[in-house]
Amino acid sequence: MLGDDACVAALDVAGDALAPAARVAVYRHHVLTSLTAALEAMFPVVVRLVDVRFFRYAADRYVRAHPPGRPCLFEYGASFPEFLAAFPPCRHLVYLADVARLEWAMNVALHAADAAPLTAEALRALAPGAVGDLALDLHPSVTLLRSPWPVDRIWRANQPGAEDAVVALDAGGACVQVWRRDDDVVVRMLTPAALALRTALAGGRRLAVAAAAALTAEPDVDLPALLREAVDEGCLTA
Repeated sequence: MLGDDACVAALDVAGDALAPAARVAVYRHHVLTSLTAALEAMFPVVVRLVDVRFFRYAADRYVRAHPPGRPCLFEYGASFPEFLAAFPPCRHLVYLADVARLEWAMNVALHAADAAPLTAEALRALAPGAVGDLALDLHPSVTLLRSPWPVDRIWRANQPGAEDAVVALDAGGACVQVWRRDDDVVVRMLTPAALALRTALAGGRRLAVAAAAALTAEPDVDLPALLREAVDEGCLTA
C-alpha cells in the first residue's frame, strides 16, 4: 500500500464515484501524513536540526521502506536513528543519528512498563557476603547511550527557551542515561564508571562483576557511593 505501484493495490478495491486507484492514493496519502506527523512528534530536536521540510522528506523515505508492524504509533520509529545514520543526504551530520537515539530513548522511558525499584532498605537487609552475588537489573524505562558527540548538550541547546544554542562538536562525547522517575523522563550524564556498572548489570552480570567493570573504567571510584547513587535514582530492580 505504501509502495509506488498503486495499480496493484487498486485491483482489490471496490470503487463507486471515486476510481479505485484514486481511492488508494487518498488512503496512502493519509497513512504517509499520519506516520510522518508521528515521527515529527517523536523526534522534535532532529526536526529542528535539519529543518522540517528535509525531515518530512526523510520521514517519507523511511515510512515507505519501513512501514509499521504494530498498531500503536508510539511504538513506531525504533529504527529511524539507524535509517538516518545510513541516509546519504544527511550522512555528513555525524551526530544526528545519536540525537535521534536519545529522543527515541525518551519515548521508551515514557511508555515503558513500571517495576518496583530496589530500595536502600532492601539492600541493607542483605548479609554482607550476599551483596556481591546479587543479580540486579535496570528499570524497564532505562536506556544507556554512549556517543562520541555531545548529544546531551545538542539536545538541551534545542529545547524551547534554551539560552545557549551553540554547541562545539569537539567538546567531547557523552555517556547518558535516560529513564522515567515518577512521571518525569530524566536525561542525565553518567561518569564512565557509572556507565560501566549499569551496563554490566543490564547484561546480567552479578554485582561483584559489575563493580569490577566500574573499577576498570575508573580505578579510584567510590563503589559504595556509585551503588547508592543508582539506588537513589530508582533505576535498579532486584
